[in-house]
Amino acid sequence: MSPLTSRGLTQTSLEDPEQMRTLVEQAAADLADAPAEEVISWAADTFGERICITSSMTDAVIIHLASAIRPGIDVVFLDTGYHFAETIGTRDAVGVVYPVNLVNVTPSRTVAEQDAELGPRLYGRNPDLCCYLRKVEPLERALANSDAWITGVRRDETSRRRQAQVVEWDDRREMVKVNPIVSWTQKQVDDYIITNGVLVNPLVYDGYPSIGCATCTLRVEAGADPRSGRWAGTGKTECGIHA
Repeated sequence: MSPLTSRGLTQTSLEDPEQMRTLVEQAAADLADAPAEEVISWAADTFGERICITSSMTDAVIIHLASAIRPGIDVVFLDTGYHFAETIGTRDAVGVVYPVNLVNVTPSRTVAEQDAELGPRLYGRNPDLCCYLRKVEPLERALANSDAWITGVRRDETSRRRQAQVVEWDDRREMVKVNPIVSWTQKQVDDYIITNGVLVNPLVYDGYPSIGCATCTLRVEAGADPRSGRWAGTGKTECGIHA
């Protein structure tokens, strides 16, 4: 490893983007083929309390993995105001079942306030703006006190994610992004869920393999692209968080 390991990382280096990029490049190389648990351990040792998880509550795989290594870790959930009831139920269950600190983040405008200011059904007229207001901007606020965040991003999810690395430098936010299961296949995810009894959003078993807001998520036919139900017919595949 480079000199900027968990033992050598200082507050000064955390505030220096160039030093952090060096750390990320070395970690990405060293951890490229490492088990998810090793990646999470590195991240937890390196960033201490200044790391969190983000979860859409499709399943709790990344939460199960991380909370076993760092109990009490913050789990950020973006409560857009448009979620399925099953997603809110999964969020609540996660807070009870796993040793985590659930952080429920809401947009600066309620749905009613957004409708009054920008017109109703913005998600249909301008989904990019709606996602920015209800997901991207709230996440920026939620991550302000963190130096790194852990995600469940996987390369096999979309073409835009195929180049994702296990550890990345997020230029826009100037922080480290950690993707412990980036190389996992859907079968590996499914096997992990079964083996460990991981919580899963019940909508997954009702034809929703990828779950976002109820306004913009449709059922997917068996064998179809798991994310084809997201913003169907718009050509949009990302909300902007991972773009």
